[in-house]
Amino acid sequence: MDKKQQLLNTIQNNIKEYCDTYFDFSFKNENPVVHLHEPTTSGDEIFAAVETMLSTYTTMGKKVRAFEKQYADYAGTQYGVMSNSGSSANLLAVAALANPFTPNYLKPGDEVIVPALSWSTTIWPIIQHNLVPVIVDCDINSFNFDLNKLEQAIGPRTRAIKLVHVYGNPCNMDAIMSLAKKHNLFVIEDCCEAMGSFYDGKSVGSFGDVGNFSFFFSHHISTLEGGISVTNNFDLTETMRILRAHGWSREADEHQKYVKMYPEIDPRFIFINLGYNLRPTEVNAAMGQLQLPKLDALIDNRRETANFYLKQFAKYDEFFQFQQETPKGKHVWFGFPFIIKDNAPFTVKEITSFIQKNNIETRPIIAGNMARHPAFNMYTHRISGDLNNADTVMNKGFAIACHHAVDQKAREYIAHVIDQFMQPYVTQNAKRSAEVMA
Repeated sequence: MDKKQQLLNTIQNNIKEYCDTYFDFSFKNENPVVHLHEPTTSGDEIFAAVETMLSTYTTMGKKVRAFEKQYADYAGTQYGVMSNSGSSANLLAVAALANPFTPNYLKPGDEVIVPALSWSTTIWPIIQHNLVPVIVDCDINSFNFDLNKLEQAIGPRTRAIKLVHVYGNPCNMDAIMSLAKKHNLFVIEDCCEAMGSFYDGKSVGSFGDVGNFSFFFSHHISTLEGGISVTNNFDLTETMRILRAHGWSREADEHQKYVKMYPEIDPRFIFINLGYNLRPTEVNAAMGQLQLPKLDALIDNRRETANFYLKQFAKYDEFFQFQQETPKGKHVWFGFPFIIKDNAPFTVKEITSFIQKNNIETRPIIAGNMARHPAFNMYTHRISGDLNNADTVMNKGFAIACHHAVDQKAREYIAHVIDQFMQPYVTQNAKRSAEVMA
């Protein structure tokens, strides 16, 4: 064994020892804390990152390409284009569909239907490309598009639907793809919260023209930062690769075509389109290659936790409403959301303050109703119909942890804390019922 390999082995062993000693994210009775998210990475991924950095080959290259294929295979698509975030994946998808390289591309003023219950960078790329977002309400049970309102929103300038599989609950893709076919619309799937989610046995992200995923720390697996766009369209893939890196042809599969077309230009720097710099690194890809095989087991734990919550809190169905898994869908539970019903004698602030005082983190459900955020006052958009359900989610909703590291002790602690909060209200309700019966 040469000196280099000896040093790498020492580094790997030291990282493993460190992680074995300090990477314990299980619940501790003596220090009860439940964070919204915990790391999915272990010593193996950290060593892969360090080894890649030590190689000095860190700029997007072979490892990125290998991970793109690995993820596309998992998603059941032909192609994958990795980027530096899920937000960048959303940007690339819109940019490619709004680019003259794409047949019948989206043009300024065209409308793209988006869900009110979504995230900022689901919608900003639409505005950034001078397209008009048309905001549609959610269904209060699935939290995804209200399908009736979605169809009503389609108008003469509608060119695309950009959907979100909210909290990992797959949309009804039969209905949405049927609408898209009927009206000749592009479909972009924002799957940033839905990695590993399936509808009718098929991965989300593989139904529409392009699907986008996130590898941010808080998501189902992590590459530190990172995202990926998957598609079965080769030309769209090439356009995203070109747009991802400056607009040059260097990473395109058909790079040699452009070399022959422009022999007078240095082949390393042929700029054939507009572009950004949204490249991931080899470090991100090296981690992703080890993270992806763990995804299904991580999701199993999330689903187990969600089922525990649903059974545990069913006794409070007078006060809470819970997200319902889409028929034919596999929900992967980015978090566990609560909606407080109108008749509840407490507010979101009251229950979340109590929960948080007991060291259980909470958060809003995505960003609530995006149409209510001040940024929309500055940009052209259209609201189709009422947004009552998205308003309800924003004003009456919150979420708690449902990640891979929520073990049985953590579940029971959360249940105990919520039971403590609910006890006075359950007692009052029982007393009122007894008085009525009397």
